[in-house]
Amino acid sequence: MPIRVLLVEDSQIALVILKRILNSSPQIEVVGEAHTGLEALTMIPTVQPDVICTDLHMPQMNGLEFTAEVMALYPRPILVISASVQEEDTHHVFRLLDAGAVDIFPKPRAGLVTEDESLKQELINKIQILSGVKVFKKKRKFPSQTQRLETENRIAWSFKSYLKPKIVVVGASTGGPQALRDLFAQLPADFPLPVICVQHICLGFLQGLIDWLASHCQLSIQIAQRGDTPKPSTIYFPPEQHHLELDGRGRFICSDSPPLEGHRPSVTVTFESFAKFYGRGTVGILLTGMGRDGAQGMQVVTQAGGFTIAQDEATSVVFGMPKEAIALGAAKQVLPIHAIAPKLLELLQK
Repeated sequence: MPIRVLLVEDSQIALVILKRILNSSPQIEVVGEAHTGLEALTMIPTVQPDVICTDLHMPQMNGLEFTAEVMALYPRPILVISASVQEEDTHHVFRLLDAGAVDIFPKPRAGLVTEDESLKQELINKIQILSGVKVFKKKRKFPSQTQRLETENRIAWSFKSYLKPKIVVVGASTGGPQALRDLFAQLPADFPLPVICVQHICLGFLQGLIDWLASHCQLSIQIAQRGDTPKPSTIYFPPEQHHLELDGRGRFICSDSPPLEGHRPSVTVTFESFAKFYGRGTVGILLTGMGRDGAQGMQVVTQAGGFTIAQDEATSVVFGMPKEAIALGAAKQVLPIHAIAPKLLELLQK
């Protein structure tokens, strides 16, 4: 059965091009086209799409309002296709992710063209990935304190063989912005460690992600600068299109060396570098994401004597990266997203 896609786009030209691109794949069928979110809402019960692609700026009902309504009434994986990658606009995209959209796909500045084979394949790949994503109602409530304690008891682990953590390194991909928000929002302003974060994200969206996360988080968030040393109570992201590593003195190296398995920045590259410097003081966390980036890097953290956590399947939008790490035996604990921050704080108290 082909993947059923509903397109929501107010530009007729863009709509035609998107339809041609998606229909060029035998695995995809465009089952509906709408020019506004309001029109699309009325179509969903009839066309029953597997994936919805929506623009951001539309009349009558914009992409944000539409996403919120879909996730409240007819939860579906939503891909935001937008040209809004300027600093003043990216916060709208992350509000869409907050409302329940799963991923973003920036329109090229020169416009969509059917002759761009790499663009076509990237869009088709995203649709195929999203068709296998599970979605939730607009707000997933954190479990009660009693439920948390029961979860902690089921997954209790002895920390006696681990050093007190010195650094936290986090990797994420599809579904990562929402997971990072949930994780970072629980860390106190005086969290005593540096946090290094590698998130696969489209070019041009990093600053928007940082600004959006900062509105949910008490810690300082910034882009790592070459030669700086990681500081406590600060979250660092690598610059766009750069790997983030450390030199022999623990200072940032922002490298434009070739991508690893298609990724730059690569979670594995960062895990390996920080594990080499911090050894048993490293905590590696691998969150929701498609593929296997970070799995081998987490194994290196484990081999160095560090502590590792993989997000569980139930709270992962895509259980690819964590699953691969678990399969390698690289994850010392598998936790729901809401339990990871409390576990970090527990490690610091041991």
